[in-house]
Amino acid sequence: MELSCKSEYAILALLEMTTHYENGEPMQIRQIAAQQNIPDRYLEQLLATLRRGGIVKSQRGSKGGYFLAREPWKISIFDIFECLEGLDVKNPEEDSQPKSVDSSIVEEIWREACQAANSVLQKYSLQDLCEQRDLRRQLDIMYYI
Repeated sequence: MELSCKSEYAILALLEMTTHYENGEPMQIRQIAAQQNIPDRYLEQLLATLRRGGIVKSQRGSKGGYFLAREPWKISIFDIFECLEGLDVKNPEEDSQPKSVDSSIVEEIWREACQAANSVLQKYSLQDLCEQRDLRRQLDIMYYI
């Protein structure tokens, strides 16, 4: 499993929105893009996908922008990946053709690996990532003193 650029940029944008979640004000694309060094046009497409997936909401007007659709502790990293990458958590349908013992074993191990990865992604929320980031920033500051 590999982290796509699309997913990484989306998580970075959502982390920025999580940081400003408490003030309740929507964030504009150019503001998020500048803070996280994401191309504006690409971010616009990502946020549109996240809006359709129910992760963010948009507000029109001069004070408009994007904000989280739910509390940051209720949005798991799995939710984001599922929205962007279309993860399929269902077991694959059995083929009509009989499988060899070897390919059945490989498929079972792959299914187990996918379930383990999904479990980890479901375990962490945007809030968890923000807290880990803030803790690491504090440790970095203390290290340089």
